[in-house]
Amino acid sequence: MQEILATLYFWLKAGHIIFVIFWMAGLFMLPRLFVYHQEAAEGSEEAEKYVDREKRLLKIILLPSIITVWLLGLALLGTGMVPMGGWFHLKLLIVLILSGYHGYLSAYAKKLARGERKLSGKQLRLLNEVPGVAAALIVILAIVKPF
Repeated sequence: MQEILATLYFWLKAGHIIFVIFWMAGLFMLPRLFVYHQEAAEGSEEAEKYVDREKRLLKIILLPSIITVWLLGLALLGTGMVPMGGWFHLKLLIVLILSGYHGYLSAYAKKLARGERKLSGKQLRLLNEVPGVAAALIVILAIVKPF
């Protein structure tokens, strides 16, 4: 039984990492689309194209990825083979924050689609750094397990 569980664990872990990559790619791309969207004239054909691109990115890449990341992560926990420690709790907190960030971006896409441009291009460019910082912290915590 232990051997089956170990085999399953590595497949779950591989799938989890693959979908984290997809999710992160989308989180890097969406704020960049927002920048281009805001630089387009309001109500223009170009702005409408960005509304469509943002919706497709959210629906086709980001939503399935975040769901799969969470399901596979929970399945990994269910195997009982995830080493626990303070590093894991901090990693989980960062993932929760990143999930909230994802929700914030989804909501902002809807605002942009309605023509509400609440953030500046500079603010959107800064938002684009959030997933990179989160990814670096998560990788360090998961690999180094500093505490």
